[in-house]
Amino acid sequence: MSLTPAAFSRVSSRLADLYGDGQHVRECLKQIAELARNFTPPTMRMGQGLWDERDVVLITYGDQVRSDEGTTLGALKSFLTDNGLDQSLRLIHLLPCFPYSSDDGFSVIDYQTIDPALGDWSDVDDLRPGFELMFDLVLNHCSVQHEWFQKYLQGEEPYCRYFTEVDPETDLSEVTRPRSLPLLTAFDTSRGQRHVWTTFSADQVDLNFGDPAVLVEMLAVLLHYVEQGARIIRLDAIAYLWKEIGTSCIHQSRTHTVVKLMRDILDVLAPGTILLTETNVPHDENVSYFGDCDEAHMVYQFSLSPLLLDALLTGDASPLKSWLASLQTTTPLTTYFNFTASHDGIGVRPLEGLVSQERLDALVEAIRHRGGEVSMKQNPDGSESPYELNTTYFSALASTDDKESDEIQIQRFLASQAIMLALRGIPGIYFHSLVGSENDVAGFEATGRARSLNRKKFHRSDLDRVLTDSQTVQSRVFEAYKRMLAIRVDQPAFHPNASQEPLEVAAPAVVAFTRRSLDESQLIIVLANVSDQSIDVDTSDWGNLSLQRDLLAEDTPSPPQATYHLAPYQVAWFEATTA
Repeated sequence: MSLTPAAFSRVSSRLADLYGDGQHVRECLKQIAELARNFTPPTMRMGQGLWDERDVVLITYGDQVRSDEGTTLGALKSFLTDNGLDQSLRLIHLLPCFPYSSDDGFSVIDYQTIDPALGDWSDVDDLRPGFELMFDLVLNHCSVQHEWFQKYLQGEEPYCRYFTEVDPETDLSEVTRPRSLPLLTAFDTSRGQRHVWTTFSADQVDLNFGDPAVLVEMLAVLLHYVEQGARIIRLDAIAYLWKEIGTSCIHQSRTHTVVKLMRDILDVLAPGTILLTETNVPHDENVSYFGDCDEAHMVYQFSLSPLLLDALLTGDASPLKSWLASLQTTTPLTTYFNFTASHDGIGVRPLEGLVSQERLDALVEAIRHRGGEVSMKQNPDGSESPYELNTTYFSALASTDDKESDEIQIQRFLASQAIMLALRGIPGIYFHSLVGSENDVAGFEATGRARSLNRKKFHRSDLDRVLTDSQTVQSRVFEAYKRMLAIRVDQPAFHPNASQEPLEVAAPAVVAFTRRSLDESQLIIVLANVSDQSIDVDTSDWGNLSLQRDLLAEDTPSPPQATYHLAPYQVAWFEATTA
């Protein structure tokens, strides 16, 4: 294939914005054109838009489920299909499945090879046609064991320019720090000791996108993933990509330019491929990656997860409702990625400006009280503050009252998921949420890493034993979750771009909003009670809206009425009409 003249012109302009003018830019443009010519387009989704209501993503490691036979990827697929989840989960977000040296995959040694412990690219391909795929492009950094860095240490060209060296006496106090770890790491090289930029850990060395050759390398990886069947590409830690000393080194304009350049290329070579930016930051910063509909197709709703926790642990959804009412309307080419849990912890920076400091402190303490951990970040003044809460989402909603039954925790948790599933956007479900995992205390004690609480792996036989025992909380969560998913994917009002409008309810504990399908054939009213008290909701102030039946209810639909009784932690998806 080749870039169209218009795309070629846009890419050329982006490169000039990044690197100025000169022979190095012309050479970069030539190499990108060569990548395009060598690109083999994937099989396209014919006759469809970018997404629809059946797009639900499972977030999982490639070795999340192990068995005594076959590959781990095969064990994962058989677990999902044996449980009928291929009918309600369209996409698998396969967390980094490449050879790595730390961070459970996010310190990549080889971007284009599948970790032999998982299999090879043919095993990834075997996940299809049952599921479409989402891959991580870990482009901010690579492992110190990566060939590029090893050649950097030896002083080989062009790799000696692939990483950012900084004099340790340089004032870097303005740099935004996502971790309480040294920003620079000393390495012995063929040229003597050098201090290299390491945003996340000493094993994860940041790539220098100030060198056009690094950009070309990553574009080659991006296109390779698309060739291997990726429908969604997650740009990991993209916010920290561009370094400019004297600035915060986060959300730099050139970072946005890199995303735009990737979008330019994909829109021509692989239309329908979705770019998702991973930016665990306050909401306004997060949505900046939509650009002018020329950057990411999707952005994470990072504020949703801690806001839901806050609401369900306090019984007061006021901050959550205010945030939902403020969300900007997406376009046909943009949408949100909604989630409550992932392989990482629950970020609390996205709560900035949304809750008071006292409320944030209470949330942090609530997680500690439930056996979770709290990871800290370093601030410019040298102080530390919470960065993320390390816990499974199910354990985060555990009871601390001996009088409460397991049923209360299950109800609280399922309420969180039912709200998330109903929101405008595409839902992402972490494997541990699907099966109601509790904190993996043994795993945390073994590794000493807080994130291990939320990263347990399973043997298929152990998983089956727990999930087929109707007496376990995990079985009850799993069966209820499967039922919710089966219902959700059949509702056109849950299309990622279907309208979402808040409804006024006086009770602070009640969240209410409408979803209306694009063709206006279906209207769903979502009502959620985040408290432990029953609440009657008066719908008479909603004008001509008439609630018909609750899609989530298992009993016989009741006739329309003006007042609805919500039990503690009940969520209802009401089909509705307008008089």
